Amino acid sequence: MTSTTARPNVSVGGYLARRLEQLGLEHLFGLPGDFNLALLDEMLATTNLNWVGSGNELNAGYAADGYARLRRGPAAFVTTFGVGELSAVNALAGSFAEDVPVVHIVGLPSTTVINHGTLVHHSLADGDFGHFVRMAAEVTATAVVVRAHNAATAIDQALLTAVGSSKPVYLGIPADVAVAPISATPLSRPLRVLRSDPAAAEDFRDALTEFLGGAAEVTVLAGPRLYRRQLEQRIRAIAAQNGVRIATQSASKALLDESHPANLGVYAGAFTDNAETRRHIDEATPLVLSGVVLTDFLTGSFTHGFDPEHAVDLQLDHARIAGNAFYGLYLEESLRILEEVLESRAPRPAPLPRRPVPAACVHEPADPRGQLTHADLWPLLQDHLAPGTLLVAEAGTSFYGALEMTLPDGCDLLGQPVWSSIGYTLPATVGAMLAEPDRETVLVIGDGSAQLTIQELGRLLALGLKPTILLINNNGYTVERAIRSPEAAYQDIVAWNWTSLPAALGAPTTPVYRVDTPAALVEVLEKVRAETDQAALVEVVLPRDDAPESLLHIARSVR
Repeated sequence: MTSTTARPNVSVGGYLARRLEQLGLEHLFGLPGDFNLALLDEMLATTNLNWVGSGNELNAGYAADGYARLRRGPAAFVTTFGVGELSAVNALAGSFAEDVPVVHIVGLPSTTVINHGTLVHHSLADGDFGHFVRMAAEVTATAVVVRAHNAATAIDQALLTAVGSSKPVYLGIPADVAVAPISATPLSRPLRVLRSDPAAAEDFRDALTEFLGGAAEVTVLAGPRLYRRQLEQRIRAIAAQNGVRIATQSASKALLDESHPANLGVYAGAFTDNAETRRHIDEATPLVLSGVVLTDFLTGSFTHGFDPEHAVDLQLDHARIAGNAFYGLYLEESLRILEEVLESRAPRPAPLPRRPVPAACVHEPADPRGQLTHADLWPLLQDHLAPGTLLVAEAGTSFYGALEMTLPDGCDLLGQPVWSSIGYTLPATVGAMLAEPDRETVLVIGDGSAQLTIQELGRLLALGLKPTILLINNNGYTVERAIRSPEAAYQDIVAWNWTSLPAALGAPTTPVYRVDTPAALVEVLEKVRAETDQAALVEVVLPRDDAPESLLHIARSVR
């Protein structure tokens, strides 16, 4: 007998929103546009997702990226067709380059319009509605236009791809498809992700045991992809094993507390500050690369002295041992196996002599009333940071200045050193703080970078978020000046009245400060620390051509 019980239905937009909620999302970023209004109504009417509007689509993409990084999982943002989605492509490319699983959802014209090639607004007026999907395919793991007849499958596959690859994906949803009813039955089965191939795992375990052998010392270089899989605790457990030392790349500087005795510090090839750190990595036998990215800025312009083909290389969806590949093996599983193999070594290695951790001391500027420079800024900020702080550092002087600090325990450093798109951090701070709203957050951003995305300061303050923002005013593009033609007109920017911006952007009660000496900076940081119930903007005036030494290394290598 055939059942007459009606299967529950949900709209395509509602289905997508509920899947995102099942993946742990609480916020949805983006901007409205006429082609995505029906989609937004469906998504927001059927879930508890909180809408976070941005000043422009680029900022929305950056905010979603920051949200995903701190959630250690996917994030999503919505734009409209053509003009909206193209504005967001730079953010999407950054998420791809830095392995961040962002879902870009685009409201498209109706299926009828697309099928007939109707010359509508926001299109290129040539009847081809595939231009922008093809563009998105170049900077995503998959780019799909959803149709009603297979919408649930298309959505689920795209979301699984985002989580499995830790890359962004693109979902284009025509206006009529957004409201089309489909079966809600698949929603009763949560998406199952990141299951490694058991045979590959066992083969890897055997090969790893043989490769490590009876090594008394195992050195690990830990990279930023470990963050994408929430593997910080696993690294700490590995660091606690006898005979293990761990260095990090600059993009994963705070992955292991810098006070940890097994922490060798940051490794960046020839740009490594500590000669012992460089020697340990370059001469390590055996060497384990875990979630490592070998780009120019992370390897000291490719001056790393180790050969990945002679190491263990653990990546997001595969592993290699001396060039032998194990596919279908996710980083969670390979790192777990590494810990177990280290634990089971017999005889158990004796503890290694631990790296001495420098004693904490308060920085004393040579001239507290003189001109503030980078030589004083970063040590003074280091003295100010509390354990557990999220430090967000913009590409350029801010990020490389942050690398020179010794961060207190529990801190995280959020930056974008691979893609290095200036302006990223201000909107990314919005997303990061929504992901961890109770965490003390300090954003350091340069004047040139801030001018790209300053609109998001208004949204940040309107949301009631309370970061301390250090805006470095060094009168233009300092890193570019260090590379070439420091006096060229194109290195200059328009001088803004930075301390007037919070009021102009809707938050007139936000405390603002301007400092240009070490003593003034210390006084303001102490005041900000005492006023934790509100955000603060501190304009930090520095000499035009002054820069952290680590950034000058990079500039010389580019030059």
